[in-house]
Amino acid sequence: MSINARTLNEDEFFYGHKACAGCGGSLAVRIALKVLGERSVAVLPAGCMSAVGFNFPQLCFGNNAIISTFAGTASMLTGIEAGLRAQGIDNFQAVGFAGDGGTADIGIQSLSGAIDRNDDILYICYDNEAYMNTGIQKSSLTPFGAKTTTTPAGKNIRGNLRPKKNMFEIVAAHGIPYAATASIGYLDDFMKKVEKASKIKGTKYIHIIAPCPTGWGTATDETVSIAKEGVDCGLWYLAEYENGEFKLNHKPKEFTDVAEYLKKQSRFRHLNDDDVETIIQSRDSKWDFINKNFNI
Repeated sequence: MSINARTLNEDEFFYGHKACAGCGGSLAVRIALKVLGERSVAVLPAGCMSAVGFNFPQLCFGNNAIISTFAGTASMLTGIEAGLRAQGIDNFQAVGFAGDGGTADIGIQSLSGAIDRNDDILYICYDNEAYMNTGIQKSSLTPFGAKTTTTPAGKNIRGNLRPKKNMFEIVAAHGIPYAATASIGYLDDFMKKVEKASKIKGTKYIHIIAPCPTGWGTATDETVSIAKEGVDCGLWYLAEYENGEFKLNHKPKEFTDVAEYLKKQSRFRHLNDDDVETIIQSRDSKWDFINKNFNI
C-alpha cells in the first residue's frame, strides 16, 4: 500500500518535545519516525532536536534514541547498525537526524566516511539554514543574503555573502545508493522518499528544508506554507539521485514571486532590488543546470 496521509502510522514516536511553536525540524522528525515505525533506532547529535527531545527525566521518543557527539551522527549510526546486526537482530532501521550545521559543517567527515563504506543507514538532514539552537549563527547551508547573528545586515555587508552549499550533489558525488531532497511543504513527497529509502540497502541520505520561525522571522502558523513557497518559487527543488542518475520530482509550471517569498521572512527584509535580482539569477542558473542534467 502506498504511503500517504490516510495510510500513515497512527502511532506517535516523537511527542511531548519542547520545540518552539511552528518548528519545521520537529515536524520532519515526527513524520519520518511515523513512516519508519517502532523498529527504527534514532541518533541525534547536538542541535535543536536533541535539545528539545531529551529533557531529563522525560524522553520524547517512543522508539530507541540516543544523542551522539556533534560530529559523530553517521559514525554512531554505523556502530549501532553493526552492533545490532552482530547480535542477529534484523528488520530495523538506523536513522540519524542532524541539522544543517551538524551535517554540512561539523558532521560532513563522518557522513562521507559512512557513504564510502556504504553502511546500511539512513541519514536525514533537517535544514533550517543556520545554527538555530545556539543563537542563529551562519552555517554553510545559510542562503545568500540571510541575516544571522554572525552575518548581520548593515550598510556595508548585507547579510550572508556566500551561496548555500549543495549537500545533495556533494553526497551524490560519492556514488551513494540513494539521496533525495524534500520539503515539509510537500509532506507526501517526503513520506514516500523516507519509505523508499528504508527499503534500499546501503547508505541513504535525505535533505529536507525545515523552516525555523525564530531564525527565519516568520509566523508560527506559516511554517508549512513558507516551505512550500520556497519550492514553488524555485529556490529549492525536489529531486532524487539513484543508480547514478538525477531525477526531478516536481517542476513548477511557472515560478511564484521570489521577492514575495523573501519579504515574508525578517532575515531577508534588508535586501534591496539588486540583492533580489542576484538571488533570481542564481535560481535561474541552477534551473538551467537541472533542466540539462536531471531526468524529469
